[in-house]
Amino acid sequence: MKHFISVDQLPVKDIYNVLRRAEYYRLKDFKLNHQLFVANLFFEPSTRTKMSFIVAQRKLGLESLDFHSESSSVLKGESLYDTAKTFEAIGANMLVIRHELDDWFDQLKGKLSIPIINAGAGKAEHPTQCMLDLLTIYQEYGTFLEVKVAIVGDIKHSRVARSNAQALQKLGAEVYLCAAPGFEDEELGMPYIPIDKAAEICDVMMLLRIQHERHVHQAETSNYLNLYGLTKEREQKMKDNAIIMHPAPINRGVEIDTELVECSRSRIFKQMANGVYIRMAIIMELLEEWGIINENNFKERKAFATVK
Repeated sequence: MKHFISVDQLPVKDIYNVLRRAEYYRLKDFKLNHQLFVANLFFEPSTRTKMSFIVAQRKLGLESLDFHSESSSVLKGESLYDTAKTFEAIGANMLVIRHELDDWFDQLKGKLSIPIINAGAGKAEHPTQCMLDLLTIYQEYGTFLEVKVAIVGDIKHSRVARSNAQALQKLGAEVYLCAAPGFEDEELGMPYIPIDKAAEICDVMMLLRIQHERHVHQAETSNYLNLYGLTKEREQKMKDNAIIMHPAPINRGVEIDTELVECSRSRIFKQMANGVYIRMAIIMELLEEWGIINENNFKERKAFATVK
């Protein structure tokens, strides 16, 4: 794994190894004694992803190099490549990039000598969010085989939906999609079912927000909750051990009744906590793969994490 751009690039065994490594970091304190720098290049707004990357880096003892596109040379016309190359030149050992283009990595592929992590690519991919979602489900059920997952909401504009649907199917889960008219993405090739049926049959209700910033026209949300969202009435029909997930930010009262955000079924804030550990795991995987740190120093962790 030279770069972490898509969960689709990982064999099933490697996905499990990253999940188990993240669990190791959740249970044990770990810090490097090297001075290493990670540049966080976020060209789109972010709270959870950016901040959890920074927390992950600091927990590992890494130096975070911050970047704000609105006060950078991007405003003078600097390209993504030149920005990335600048951080490589001044000593960054790794880049974490979020960008509005679906294919931004194509501008950098094969042109840099440091590892890159995809922190969000347009409407196409959000692989670290996918991995923390997988970790949350794995913690709950200990398997993905035959776990029924409904991905509910703005499928058409969601990079989370794409990454999760494909990864969950690869791992053996049964994936269903629920969307309001106009919010579907038929390219995913997975069955659409009404949200009322999803509430009754699924083990995981994975909700998505309406992504107004990616719509050509403002989406109508006045009656969205009652028609297509998770209401208290639908929640009462869910299986006893079924859980609610959401990548956030949350539109309370739109895709989910506000009283359900922190109900006993909700794993929304647990997902956020897991984001730190999964990003620690991915960062360490890449640092070892590139030989930036010596993996022989981590035999205890390897014994814990490796799939037998």
